[in-house]
Amino acid sequence: MKFEEMKKRVPNLRRVEEKLNELTLKLTEAKNKEEAIKVVKQYFKFSDNLESDVTIISIRHTIDTTNKEYDRAMNKVNEILPVISSFDQKFKKAMISSPFINDLKAKFGEHLFNLIEASFKVYDEKNIPEMVEENKLCMEYGKILASAKLEFRGETLNLTQIGKYLSDPDKNTRLEAAKLYYGFLEENDQKIGEIYDRLVHLRDKMAKKLGFENFVEMGYLNLSRLDYDEKMVALYRDQIYHEVVPVVSKLRKRQAKRLHIKHPDFLDFNLEYLSGNAKPVGNSEFLVEKASEMYHSMSKESGEFFDFMVSNHLMDLDAKAGKQGGGYMTFIPRYKAPFIFSNSNGTSQDVDTLTHEVGHAFQGYLGASIKVPAYRMPTLEACEIDSMSMEFFAWPYMEKFFNENADKYRFSHLDGAISFLPYGVEVDEFQHWVYHNVDATHEERCAKWAELEKKYRPWLDYSPIPFLEKGKYWMRQHHIFASPFYYIDYTLAQVLALQFKCEMDKDYAKAWKKYIKLLKMGGKYPFLTLISKAHLRNPFVEGNVKKVIKPQIKVLNSFDDMSY
Repeated sequence: MKFEEMKKRVPNLRRVEEKLNELTLKLTEAKNKEEAIKVVKQYFKFSDNLESDVTIISIRHTIDTTNKEYDRAMNKVNEILPVISSFDQKFKKAMISSPFINDLKAKFGEHLFNLIEASFKVYDEKNIPEMVEENKLCMEYGKILASAKLEFRGETLNLTQIGKYLSDPDKNTRLEAAKLYYGFLEENDQKIGEIYDRLVHLRDKMAKKLGFENFVEMGYLNLSRLDYDEKMVALYRDQIYHEVVPVVSKLRKRQAKRLHIKHPDFLDFNLEYLSGNAKPVGNSEFLVEKASEMYHSMSKESGEFFDFMVSNHLMDLDAKAGKQGGGYMTFIPRYKAPFIFSNSNGTSQDVDTLTHEVGHAFQGYLGASIKVPAYRMPTLEACEIDSMSMEFFAWPYMEKFFNENADKYRFSHLDGAISFLPYGVEVDEFQHWVYHNVDATHEERCAKWAELEKKYRPWLDYSPIPFLEKGKYWMRQHHIFASPFYYIDYTLAQVLALQFKCEMDKDYAKAWKKYIKLLKMGGKYPFLTLISKAHLRNPFVEGNVKKVIKPQIKVLNSFDDMSY
């Protein structure tokens, strides 16, 4: 079914409650294991339909945040989801307390019940008002960013659209665009700061109601982190600090030399080469056409998958007025359909985003037949391995998108993958500090960001934009508001994607086969077990970051980037 044919149906809270209560009663009264298994399967089907309705509304709202019909629907969903969770939890409690629990575990796997037990620790009906408010605040933040209408040289642009001018070869153009971009954030500084402050206090309040010392442990459980903790993440951040920050510092010096700039500021680092950054040689329609050729060439499975995405209109790629920024992949269970959302703006990021989100979507497509909904996709850090690795598997095909500038793109992409790691752990350390210091003011939070900036990215000079010198850059990062502690997942996945990159440099076909095996496992195991079964090294173990960074420095040195 084409996406536009999928009906928008706002869930009816009364009917959802009746159905979940009915299923809970049937499970409680089940006389044998066959009856219990049958009821759980009915619950899975009902959950899939409910999730599909919510997802379709969410997609349509992010495509056009100004549409009043979608806005009303999304507000309604945000109000009722926490209440629905309370009915859902009653069914899960009936699963855990069923006399046939061993039979259910044998049928559906032990991991499902571990996930359910973790969900019990972070959910309580007494937090429903706070959860409703949390959803509203995240939506409010997204709408503020989507509302930007920036007048730039005869055009009215949103934040994504003006983003392409931040990497323009002309310094004056970059500066003019940056003043508008960050000027918009400055205009909304207090409003955004207040939203975040309310979110932080709400989450802290919810955690303390449930007996947690603070929101950190609750945040980890919300992300289904069952086999690693805050201490392990802190040690991992240390690996990035010691092994990667010095490498990136050298890359920035190399970039400054390439640009013939003795004292570069942060705007200069948006420009990779004096001749301009690599840009795709066509619009989003062109990218989709070339991506189709690429995925058909990669494998039969990836070709069939991409045909499914195109023929069912399961991608919305162009930036436009009122559209939420960023990019994502989501999944509509009723139709076994992934959906890709992004904001193309004519830069190399269009290719990054397309290959990245296609990696997510390919996994969703391959995992669609998994019967247990919780197993179809892995936890978030493992999901990101799927997407970031696909970016590297696309390397041999970059001539399709960039013509003679393919190597220019490859160098920038690998440089960017490594250079991202310090920023990713900076976001993570910032969030840990915030939730350990909930009563800090907006300005104190910004001061902490500025301090961490000097630790993880000391090469940045924000003097052209005084607003950023005050530690305000973090306010543009949507994950900090809507998905606490998620951002470190990108870095963990990047380290593992770089491991795939090292392996494909030696044997592409073997690495691809290993990748497909990982995708098809979905989320049947917690993170560390999953990567172990995929024969990938644990990024938390000292030395494993260095093992993937060192070979890729050699790859970077093989490019003649000074001539681009």
